[in-house]
Amino acid sequence: MHLSFFLKREGLRFDQNGRSGSLRKKYEEKVHIMTREYTQFYINGNWVDPTSKDTIEVINPANEEVCAHISLGNESDVNKAVEAAQSAFKTFSVTSKNERIDILDSVINTYKKYHNDLADAVTEEMGAPSKLSVQAQAGAGVGHLIEAAKVLKTFEFEEDMSPHKVFKEPIGVCAMITPWNWPLNQITCKVAPALAVGCTMILKPSEVAPLSAYIFTKIIHEAGLPDGVFNMINGDGPGVGTALSKHPGVDMVSFTGSTRAGTLVAQNAAPTVKRISQELGGKSPNIILEDADLEKAVKGGVMHMYNNSGQSCNAPSRMLVPSSKLAEAEAIASEVSQKVVVGDPKAEGTTMGPVVSEVQFKKIQGLIEKGIEEGAKLVTGGPGRPDGLNQGFYVKPTVFSEANNEMTIAREEIFGPVLTMIPYDSEEEAVQIANDTEYGLAAYVQSSDLGRARKIASQLRAGNINLNGAGQTPNLPFGGYKKSGNGREWGAHGFADYLEIKAVAGFEE
Repeated sequence: MHLSFFLKREGLRFDQNGRSGSLRKKYEEKVHIMTREYTQFYINGNWVDPTSKDTIEVINPANEEVCAHISLGNESDVNKAVEAAQSAFKTFSVTSKNERIDILDSVINTYKKYHNDLADAVTEEMGAPSKLSVQAQAGAGVGHLIEAAKVLKTFEFEEDMSPHKVFKEPIGVCAMITPWNWPLNQITCKVAPALAVGCTMILKPSEVAPLSAYIFTKIIHEAGLPDGVFNMINGDGPGVGTALSKHPGVDMVSFTGSTRAGTLVAQNAAPTVKRISQELGGKSPNIILEDADLEKAVKGGVMHMYNNSGQSCNAPSRMLVPSSKLAEAEAIASEVSQKVVVGDPKAEGTTMGPVVSEVQFKKIQGLIEKGIEEGAKLVTGGPGRPDGLNQGFYVKPTVFSEANNEMTIAREEIFGPVLTMIPYDSEEEAVQIANDTEYGLAAYVQSSDLGRARKIASQLRAGNINLNGAGQTPNLPFGGYKKSGNGREWGAHGFADYLEIKAVAGFEE
């Protein structure tokens, strides 16, 4: 919040430098009230002071102002949290299914009480429009909790192979390292199955967007979980993420983030041979077949790309279009892009907010410039901020066309509202282009013939295929091929990474 904005809102006068003794004091007091002080960690059922007094600022990407301070944890804090989780595992791991159902129900009911608070925090920390935060960001969180509780009610932890028996047992202490782009989605799709099967855990949320995680931790506390089952430490990757990944007392690491960071987590975890579950980057193709409703397919693909300011690992960032229809597709994409309302995420009518940080903004700008340099056709958007938005990390909705898979914008994950259109001349070529990537998280196919779409889907190397605009639901497994990661989250399949399999031969006479 700028001083001038505050003074204008309050109906007060100020000079050109924004200085006025009493007014300045009033402004500073107001800002202090608005700044969140989230400097404690949650360990063993208590809010505790960190070992170090080091703190960092959390920046609101819509106005570039400090909105919170959080503490930076270190190895000492991690040791305390792991010790608490290990101790709690002894009793929580042998709780009954009904006890854990009751725990999940308590978390769900408490979450619902704080739904709007969580949504507000997401808007503040990473710039998602308020409507998106309420419906999708916070909504996804409760959705995973509800699905886990539903799955648990019928989940079988024993398999009869008479005279033998196979048992599915909680793996132990789990470290959860989560990203900033869908903070609640990624927290709950890890926490929910871990609680369901009887694991204990330490959460390290993104230091870029930690506010919703802090409120979620308050929810956990209010829900009445046994001490030590859930622990939360703020911090960065080198300070907390590395310590968790390396810790011999951690049995499993669930990581969501960039492929680069994921490889570091795996390397750090390797000496202790702990399980690693990773959901990493993506460069997902959206194949529009010749028989598809072009206007519907292009419009849907463009709007999906711009959802959450393009900051989704499964975003349909490569739109593959029949060469004969490329010009028409460009016109549709341009028209759709012009209607996107970019601006203050709290303002009514805003459909796209800022990207999360200055670092992300500069990265996206560099890749847009790279697309122009390498000869892609700029259909709409381009470098710089949208008109009238001189502050905040706002990016123009951007469409490139006449691209190929050799271009940087077709190969690298941009993680912003930038769509790359690639022409193709045959279905075989479309499949080849789609699979020609180091990623394999998601893919999309559009066709008026469902059988035709299914045939294409069967040839795509990706963990999640979406036909004709169908969306992912919490009961479907989510995860990728190749450098998009390993393991699966969501629903019943999401339980697997949190379980050890024990075979007992000769269990019965």
